[in-house]
Amino acid sequence: MATALNHGFSCLVAVILILAFGAIYRVAEVEAALVNYPPVTYPYDNLHVQSPLRDQHGGQPHQHQNQHDEHQHHESPETATPSTNVIFFLADDQDLHLESLSYQALVKKHLVDEGLTFRHHFCTVALCCPSRVNLWTGLAAHNTNVTDVNPPYGGYPKFISQGLNERYLPVWLKNAGINTYYTGKLFNAHNVENYNAPFAAGFTGSDFLLDPYTYSYLNSTWQRNQEKPVSYEGSHTTDVITDKANGFLNDAIAAKKPFFLTIAPVAPHSNVEFIGQDFESLSGLNVTPPISAERHKHLFRDVKIPRTAHFNPEKASGVNWIRQLIQQNDTQVEYNDEFYRSRLRALQGIDELVAGVVKTLDEHGILDNTYLIYSSDNGYHIGQHRLPPGKECGYEEDVNIPLIIRGPGIPKGVVTDQVTSHTDLAPTILDFFGLTPREHFDGAAISVTGDGLERAERTRHEHVNLEYWGFALGEGKYGFRKRDGGGSKTQSIYLFQVNNTYKAIRVISKQYNLYYSVWCNNEHELYDLSTDPYQLQNLHPSSLKAGSSFPLAKPPTILGLPVSKVVARLDALLLILKSCKGASCIRPWEVLHPSGDVLDLKDALKSRYDVFYEQEQSKVSFSRCEAGYIVDAEGPQDAVVYRQGLPWSTWT
Repeated sequence: MATALNHGFSCLVAVILILAFGAIYRVAEVEAALVNYPPVTYPYDNLHVQSPLRDQHGGQPHQHQNQHDEHQHHESPETATPSTNVIFFLADDQDLHLESLSYQALVKKHLVDEGLTFRHHFCTVALCCPSRVNLWTGLAAHNTNVTDVNPPYGGYPKFISQGLNERYLPVWLKNAGINTYYTGKLFNAHNVENYNAPFAAGFTGSDFLLDPYTYSYLNSTWQRNQEKPVSYEGSHTTDVITDKANGFLNDAIAAKKPFFLTIAPVAPHSNVEFIGQDFESLSGLNVTPPISAERHKHLFRDVKIPRTAHFNPEKASGVNWIRQLIQQNDTQVEYNDEFYRSRLRALQGIDELVAGVVKTLDEHGILDNTYLIYSSDNGYHIGQHRLPPGKECGYEEDVNIPLIIRGPGIPKGVVTDQVTSHTDLAPTILDFFGLTPREHFDGAAISVTGDGLERAERTRHEHVNLEYWGFALGEGKYGFRKRDGGGSKTQSIYLFQVNNTYKAIRVISKQYNLYYSVWCNNEHELYDLSTDPYQLQNLHPSSLKAGSSFPLAKPPTILGLPVSKVVARLDALLLILKSCKGASCIRPWEVLHPSGDVLDLKDALKSRYDVFYEQEQSKVSFSRCEAGYIVDAEGPQDAVVYRQGLPWSTWT
């Protein structure tokens, strides 16, 4: 249990919310914008803060070079496209399906209305540190082997030990002559003791939040370039990052070179504080809803979590430990509603930051040649499937997340249905700068302009690989409520759920919209989101045999075919993706069909492949549940290749 608790802390410390720098916006203007922009269902059918930061770091940052820069691998040096800039706002735990974007009037005005919104963008791991490492390296988590927020399976020390400090996006950009800046949360377990062992590589200027104060909204600690950490007790973390981001933006503009700036605040992540010095366990840990700036505390007093079909449902759903959760009582629901409102209030500081950045870029005449990216490390649930506040699950709330891109040549106010993930963002950013993507990438650059955008919606791959190892954490004060075994009427509350390890895929096209998962206890899930958007009816044959909470009137079909035929294909696709590398992550069907006659699920469903998929192919399974990526626990690793219909024995 001690190990589980240590992992849980990490989870709490997870994430980045990268957002913007300030400008001068009055609270009245923000509120007026909110009034004029009523909440809508998504996906879609200025303030100056005085702080000690201004005096300490208001001018040029100290130009220390990271201690590893001179030893970095300079793979195929290139020169960036002149005058191109990229700013990345990375939020922490921001949901898409709970409609938080609908309460960000300035993000809508400056990004959604002026750029491209992605309906089907996913994180591949619903946990901060693994997701961020995935984003910055362009590699699946099973290839970085950073799968948790703390050692031994994750966190900053694992990032270092895996050799990734020399092989991620900031290093490649800096080597190409681009000025790189970062402020906010980088990785979990990047703390006041190990920040210089070694320093994070690849930055012209940096100012990082450090554990154990990363998620303390009113007592954050920051570490600039190669200086010692500085505490900002008494200042709101979003106001602090506003000053820091503004400083870096001004430096970047003054340098008159292409630049890449990441702004990663912690909102709307939970507030986390520690009593005492033992910040590697949950002893003395206090987790509360996020804290907004004083100027936003009066907002959204009557707002509630959207009451969708899967919000605190009368019947249990899912498999494994999720199916054992009991329905939340009125007290817990009221607490969750206030938790939700706290998240919306915390996001208002980010909203102001985005507007401030846009204003500064416009004043300097460089807005039109700057790409602005807005996303989150992972999503969030509150009450769906009876879950307390948190993430770590494979359901849409946790993995389908915001992505908005504004920039040169990008259409305004358009929503795209192409399927993308965080694995694609490093290749995309390199592409924005006119640089060649690395051959080892597990993702592919996203098309955002003109004919390429239209073509991508027709031809881009239709799958996303999802994976997770270890625990699930119940944030807030109520945790996971389950009925004790043996028919007991008593209840127990758990902070953690272990054995939350699973592999899953999303497959989305105009003909189908599917989720398929295999858990480490070898339970399965299959949801057809075309007819069941809230993932309540598990169509997997094993669930139907066991007795579903939502019984069907007749045997289910998908595309007019028995579910078993579809499951066989999805399982084979998952078998490839759960351990893929490079091109096999992008074009997995070519591994199964080297002749190239199968490019998607619809092709694979042809009857001539029935025997191959249903009888000859290996099946995804686990031999045991582990808290990290342990290959020998994860069942078969190699798929059988289709041999033109001849028995496998003919070829072996």
